[in-house]
Amino acid sequence: MLQYQIIPVTPFQQNCTIFWCDETMQAAVVDPGGDIDKLIAFIGEKKLTLAKVLLTHAHIDHAGATQAMVDHFGVKIEGPHSEDQFWIDLIPEQKQRFGFTHAEAFQTDRWLEQGDKVHFGNIELEVYFCPGHTPGHVVFFHRPTKLAQVGDVLFRGSVGRTDFPRGDSATLIKSIKENLFPLGDDVRFIPGHGPMGTFGEERIHNPYVGEGVR
Repeated sequence: MLQYQIIPVTPFQQNCTIFWCDETMQAAVVDPGGDIDKLIAFIGEKKLTLAKVLLTHAHIDHAGATQAMVDHFGVKIEGPHSEDQFWIDLIPEQKQRFGFTHAEAFQTDRWLEQGDKVHFGNIELEVYFCPGHTPGHVVFFHRPTKLAQVGDVLFRGSVGRTDFPRGDSATLIKSIKENLFPLGDDVRFIPGHGPMGTFGEERIHNPYVGEGVR
């Protein structure tokens, strides 16, 4: 069975998520933006074995501590999609702009595409390519528990910003409506910031992508 813990990190309170398999105790950390000491401490307290780092996209608050996690645990990086390479290259610039301390560019071990699968322990996550917030954004979905980690694509009552370089509002809305909502109204999602929600609630009431929007 999949277990998870949301650990807000960085001044942006980004929802870094640690997923683990309760049979093997193998884990994956999704979007380690910073505050690596918190992440290391939790992994140690739960006696987890970190298997990999997963990235939804490469904004610094989601990916800033990626290389630090790799250096500490000796694991590989999977994600995001290759279209986010330019954001990885910009991490040093983002670091200066936002005053981050331990943030480095990195080299992913596996770019992810629509339809890919990622594995740790006995857990399989499906990958959905959902550009718009960034051009290489991906979402992770655990079908047995109907749980998605959607990064900055969708929030409760809102959607991701598209005013960053290579963001696109129409593309983002298409990603949500065509790739996420069809997964089911009962899917719970962990957003990149803020509280969890369900696709059904957002499909009906979200002021940007809900049924009342024309």
